[in-house]
Amino acid sequence: MNYKWNFGSVVEYWDVLLIGLWGTLTIFAVTCTLGLSFGLVVGMMRYSKSGWINYPARVFVEIFRNTPVLVQIIWFFFALPVLIGVEVSAFLAAVLGMTLNTIAFSSEVYRGGIQSIEREQWEAGKSIGMSYGQTMRRIILPQAIKRMLPPLTSRGIEVFKMSTLASVVAYPETLQQAKLIASYEFNPIEAYTVVALLFFLVLLPMVQLTYVLERRFGKSD
Repeated sequence: MNYKWNFGSVVEYWDVLLIGLWGTLTIFAVTCTLGLSFGLVVGMMRYSKSGWINYPARVFVEIFRNTPVLVQIIWFFFALPVLIGVEVSAFLAAVLGMTLNTIAFSSEVYRGGIQSIEREQWEAGKSIGMSYGQTMRRIILPQAIKRMLPPLTSRGIEVFKMSTLASVVAYPETLQQAKLIASYEFNPIEAYTVVALLFFLVLLPMVQLTYVLERRFGKSD
């Protein structure tokens, strides 16, 4: 097969790819900030022994953890406007789908991290007169966070890769921009190869950070 590679036809559209990369980074930043922050809230609700608090959080987690993110994004983009009567942008639909999924998964990481702390730590806080909230904030979470950092970092990597799903609603992220280039130049192999390379270059430092955290906090434990 005498295929002639022509990456020059992709490089010519570097500004288009730059717009896509910025779109990817924007979705990643917003999704991680909201997803990991609210994930902590839902995770603590899941840890609660009160059924009124635990059960709604459990239902939320099961719904968004067990349905495809792609379907969620499409549903928010097409069905939500029908229900609320307000147009939903491609960016908002993508952020909603990815954020709710991230909240569901990260909440389980938080819950597992909290549960991994020995019961004696709770009793120690109680014995010196600390309330539940004080014990959680001053004793439990500082110890749990270091155990949760590696899986949360891995979740961040998954979110970055998941951003390509926003292309299904034509949000101008990296994959969507590569699709446009491929349609103009008829070079899908080169266009998608460049996308893969861009993701690799961005994600490699994050992956290395995950390894460092695993080694550091593994030794600490």
